[in-house]
Amino acid sequence: MLRAFRERESAFEGVFFAAVRTTGIFCRPTCSARLPRPENLEFFATAGEALAAGYRPCLRCRPLVPVGETPSWVEALLEALERDPQRRWSDADLEARGLSPRQVRSWFQREHGVTFHAFARARRLGEALERVQEGEAVTPVAFASGYDSLSGFHAAFRQFAGASPTAARGRRLIRLTRLTSPLGPLVAGASDEALVLLEFADRRAFPTQVRTLARRLRAQFVPGRNAVLDRLRLELEAYFAGELQRFSLPLLAPGTPFQESVWRALQELPPGTTCSYGELAARIGRPTAVRAVASANGANRLAIVIPCHRVVGADGSLTGYAGGLWRKRRLLELERSPA
Repeated sequence: MLRAFRERESAFEGVFFAAVRTTGIFCRPTCSARLPRPENLEFFATAGEALAAGYRPCLRCRPLVPVGETPSWVEALLEALERDPQRRWSDADLEARGLSPRQVRSWFQREHGVTFHAFARARRLGEALERVQEGEAVTPVAFASGYDSLSGFHAAFRQFAGASPTAARGRRLIRLTRLTSPLGPLVAGASDEALVLLEFADRRAFPTQVRTLARRLRAQFVPGRNAVLDRLRLELEAYFAGELQRFSLPLLAPGTPFQESVWRALQELPPGTTCSYGELAARIGRPTAVRAVASANGANRLAIVIPCHRVVGADGSLTGYAGGLWRKRRLLELERSPA
């Protein structure tokens, strides 16, 4: 814990809190404040334990705020974007809402990897692609999207989609959104028919997962929301509140026939139970394919919903969870004792 706190390792978010005896405050593992002397540090498993010991929450890293929580001003900005996805935003528009363009840019770059203006442009171009797919002519769509010239629209669209509007006409649209949870931010993707992606935002393989899905589904990912994602948000809230054990969302999880058989078997595991990789291999009629089962388990793109966290080592130990073993432990604890 001392090493993780010294190196500000984000993988330990939610695992422990560090309290400083000389200042009387406690922090997240990733706090950017000046590092105290090791002998002045005390560690706690939960924020509640640190509070009970008389420590105050740090004002810099705010350890009482859920990891990845979306600020209210961001929520309001995203709602405005959804109401008018064709709008071309400027810094003056942000200032008119009482927001600092620098603050907005910093938050979107940190959480989404792009500026707000690039995020809004992708949302606008995604809307344009949807209209083209519905049969509208490219020229009126281009001007309705706020572009002054057809060539400018084509250039922006090709950079966004890697193809011209007409060539991208047959692609499946996948809406991407960011969700908060007690275990950190999640990124979810869904078509209008089914959920196709749910990953913790800090998973290293996330970009690879997106590229694989785009290829398998011949899809274009765009920022936004739809009915499936709204339903997912509600079901996740109920799940983490201990009020829901089985998700009822329509799922689309393309893979090899072997991978898909593993993912179906995972969905049959009852909440609160676990099985080993060997037991899972036996369930699908491939008892010697333990390593292949572990690989398919790791390739799951629908965290929590397809419960790969319920698979453990042969001796019952927690192994092999891309979201981090601390998350796997918390998910199993939640399912075994939802109250």
